[in-house]
Amino acid sequence: MIEISHLSKKYGDHYAVRDLTVTIQDGQIYGFLGPNGAGKSTTMNIITGYLAPTSGEVKVNGHDIMKEPEEAKKTIGYLPEMPPLYQEMTVEEYLKFAAQLKKIPAARRAESMEEAIRTAQLSDVRKRLIANLSKGYKQRVGLAQAMLGDPKVIILDEPTVGLDPKQMIEIRELIVKLKEKHTVILSSHILSEVSAVCDQILIISKGKLVASDTPQGLQEKMQGAVCLELSVRGEKESLQTLLEQTEGVDHFAFVDAPEGETKVSVWERPGCDVREELFFGLAERRMPILSLQRNQESLEDIFLQLTEGNPGEKDDGKAGTRKHLQKAPRKHGKPEAESGPDTAEERAAAEKGGDAQ
Repeated sequence: MIEISHLSKKYGDHYAVRDLTVTIQDGQIYGFLGPNGAGKSTTMNIITGYLAPTSGEVKVNGHDIMKEPEEAKKTIGYLPEMPPLYQEMTVEEYLKFAAQLKKIPAARRAESMEEAIRTAQLSDVRKRLIANLSKGYKQRVGLAQAMLGDPKVIILDEPTVGLDPKQMIEIRELIVKLKEKHTVILSSHILSEVSAVCDQILIISKGKLVASDTPQGLQEKMQGAVCLELSVRGEKESLQTLLEQTEGVDHFAFVDAPEGETKVSVWERPGCDVREELFFGLAERRMPILSLQRNQESLEDIFLQLTEGNPGEKDDGKAGTRKHLQKAPRKHGKPEAESGPDTAEERAAAEKGGDAQ
């Protein structure tokens, strides 16, 4: 349905989108996920023909958006982050106006408008001024506008921004219904939102595609690692030996501690809980535990690590630098190579002259 090939958009020396290649299949809801400034809105504006790419191409239903813009745009319904609503119009007046702008044949306008009103559940407010509607209903009017003409593709840019929890749920339910007749691309930076409604999730960071998977596959890849913050009374060398002999320990890092005390951050292997084994091991070595805290990284933490190109390390001052991280060897087989996450890259400078969301 949509083929994006080596797409780039450059503003001065800054790339808002860099060499993006994606294929969007029919009849699914795609979540376009990424932090603010990642390039989501820029990509959507290029797909809809609002912006021209610096390089690459976009084909919608076989039509190149630059070479055949009118044919390509006929197959797209678009709801930007800020819906282009005329506040002084009623819902009916606005949808009639939008249908004319879309050049929907006169014989089909009334039917198309009624279907959009029914699908967006606007029947109760169709005679009311848009200015007097709640934020949630205004979003519904924007969705109805996008559905006019029964386009094959509907693109929604941050459709739940500014809504209360009840309104967000209602809009999400409406988006799920759109799948019955349309291919939907939903842009958001909220992981829980796209996971709730999407069949496929695309994650973009700094203009590049960094992940593409189903929600289930992405959840498995993004399971947070468990980190133990351990403080004991005793020698570092003895504690290091114990950690290397504990099979459930993935890696660990010593941190500064007062004299006579040893502090370490310990990351567990997936599905392991090493607290009991460490307790008895420390007891055998007569090393009393002064403190022990078990921290589970949230999905949001892992998402930030993925989009910032910094897997496995949080910049919290606890883990030390890469050279201090030690990989615990398995009990059986050869020791694993020393490893650790890279230092986080600094965010790109503020964009100039364009919207890179």
